[in-house]
Amino acid sequence: MLQLFDTMTRQKAPFVPRLDGQVSMYVCGPTVYDHPHLGHGRTSLTYDVLRRYLRWSGYSVTMVSNVTDIDDNIINRAKREGRTEPDVAGEFLGLYIEQMDRLDIERPDERPQATEFIDGMVEVITDLLAAGAAYVVEGRGVYFSVESAPHYGRLAGRQLDQMLEDAGQRVEVDDEKRSPLDFVLWKAAKPGEPTWDTPWGAGRPGWHTECVAMSMSILGEGFDIHGGGDDLVFPHHQNEEAQVVACGKEFARTWIHSAMVNVRGEKMSKSLGNFTTLADALDAHDPRALRMSVLQTHYRSTMELGAATLAASAEAVKRLDAVVRRAAAEGANEGAPARSDDIERFTLAMDDDLGTPSAIDVIFGAVRAANTAFDEGRTAEAAECVATVVELSGVLGLTVGVASGPGDDDEEIDALVAQRNAARAARDFGLADQLRDELSTRGIVIEDSAGGTAWHRA
Repeated sequence: MLQLFDTMTRQKAPFVPRLDGQVSMYVCGPTVYDHPHLGHGRTSLTYDVLRRYLRWSGYSVTMVSNVTDIDDNIINRAKREGRTEPDVAGEFLGLYIEQMDRLDIERPDERPQATEFIDGMVEVITDLLAAGAAYVVEGRGVYFSVESAPHYGRLAGRQLDQMLEDAGQRVEVDDEKRSPLDFVLWKAAKPGEPTWDTPWGAGRPGWHTECVAMSMSILGEGFDIHGGGDDLVFPHHQNEEAQVVACGKEFARTWIHSAMVNVRGEKMSKSLGNFTTLADALDAHDPRALRMSVLQTHYRSTMELGAATLAASAEAVKRLDAVVRRAAAEGANEGAPARSDDIERFTLAMDDDLGTPSAIDVIFGAVRAANTAFDEGRTAEAAECVATVVELSGVLGLTVGVASGPGDDDEEIDALVAQRNAARAARDFGLADQLRDELSTRGIVIEDSAGGTAWHRA
């Protein structure tokens, strides 16, 4: 049975969805004011793998991932560049979706944008004011009162004094707040900024209330999984949870958080200026290499991710491709079943809090077994091993047996390979070597076997 580590309880627990056979997921998406970086890629890949595995396990999955399209950073960029906020948000949302598509990340069932849910945010804040959990500061906005939330800090796993100590670092300081930990639900209007009218004055929403309105409006009370990067545990997710509980409602049943990407020991982030854009990384590497890198590290473990790691992961992907091509060249049965013992080991690994490193080991064990069986002439057994590789890789979102980079010259390369084969058959080895060299200069790797010749891009 699938067990997931719940951030709220800080332990693994059997995953039991709200409705039998159905899973509802909300994953915090991007604030769209700049190019997505490798850290965004890792987070999105983590929840893509979870979604795929749940579906393979027999669940019907509804996934919602939001977009923050109004924010200080968006407003500041629009001002600097003489643009509107929707223009900035629209540009970078488009770039974000483009890179997610390149990573073969399945699009969410719904991708709500914050500015589409203003009415829902007003409703949440109205309920909090009525419950005595929020208060208005004239000229500033509406704030949530942490004193009204007895369990405030439980998701973050921190005591009130610890959070107060960090108040100047992780929360907005305002002398008019009752507590440094009180957070803004609605920001009063400022000149030149986008605003919406509300019963307590014009302004714009606070970040934490945006996700409450979007998740609860779409998925309802007690949805199954709330996910995001572990940098969101406090204050963002803690502040979401506090609002919903203060409204007397049930929020997420399970909280999942993925770890960060480091560059030379520091978290990769825009604010530190040490991030590699996804576009740059995917221009330089097979997109599957990034997925492989993520899979080889447990989602709750911080990972170093750079050119060397991606290059090594690209080589690992090539091993998967090679065994699939060998099966085709050897004439292995495409309809062979996957090996049940490998499926069982894979499932045990994934059921243990998405143990993708162990799951990957199962797949590469099948690769080794396939190559040994081919070498020893046990083609039927090899075919089952390859079927295992293809099926289990697919569960993790890895499409194997494809060229690492598509080209417009495939027909021309096929013709050159055919010429080389004809030269070899005619024992014109000089011409055959010349054709191989020409193909090599174009980045084409030739693989000869008893079943024929296959090629792929280096």
